Amino acid sequence: MLYQTILDEIVEKSRQIFREALTGIYLHGSMTMGCFHPLKSDIDLILVIREQITNRQKLQFMNHIVELNTAAPSKGIEFSIVKEKDCQEFRYPTPFELHFSNAHLQWFLDNPADYIRNMNGVDKDLAAHFTIIKNYGIVLYGAEINDVFADVPRNAYIDSIWSDIENAKEEIVKNPVYVILNLCRVAAFLKNDLIVSKKQGGEWALQNLPAQYHPLVSLALQSYTSGDDIEIAHAEAQKFADEMLPLIRELS
Repeated sequence: MLYQTILDEIVEKSRQIFREALTGIYLHGSMTMGCFHPLKSDIDLILVIREQITNRQKLQFMNHIVELNTAAPSKGIEFSIVKEKDCQEFRYPTPFELHFSNAHLQWFLDNPADYIRNMNGVDKDLAAHFTIIKNYGIVLYGAEINDVFADVPRNAYIDSIWSDIENAKEEIVKNPVYVILNLCRVAAFLKNDLIVSKKQGGEWALQNLPAQYHPLVSLALQSYTSGDDIEIAHAEAQKFADEMLPLIRELS
């Protein structure tokens, strides 16, 4: 697997630092769904712990992750650490003990102690991540997926994926490829109960959405699969969001 060395290092450091507290490490996202691209994708992980970990352990782990992140794909490593009990007896929004992505890198670099103290809480996105793990996840270390993760209720999954697109009209200008394909995969679930990747969502849209949307979706798919930056007109992208959001609300 591409970036296997990074995955192996994460497993090794996790086991060294968290020891008997570590239940398992689970890969999800594009790497498990057959649509990973180094220029458009990140490495998505969930670490599950069976007992509380210390701030010292969190800091040790973060130092390793930030070092490994320099060799990761351009979007970097994204992970959350969650407690086993919150996976087996699913809670929504789901609590997390620690989270990291490139969006938070500067905070950690500027003030590691503050990051470790305050990067915890609840995250609606975890319902979607757990659902992907149940359907596509790969065990990198530890217990089997079905022994750790309960089924995510449909209403929680819908709310989770809705929260990821509710600001689509604003976000689509800044990140058109991601938002266009994300709108498609949300529609695919609500219309046909399909849990799919962004790439698969775009392919579904070409078969199921009106033909007027096909050129825009095709452009987004081309950019996503090739890694090339492709010019997408802001007005056209916003019109797509304007028309898709009411359809998604109606389906949900």
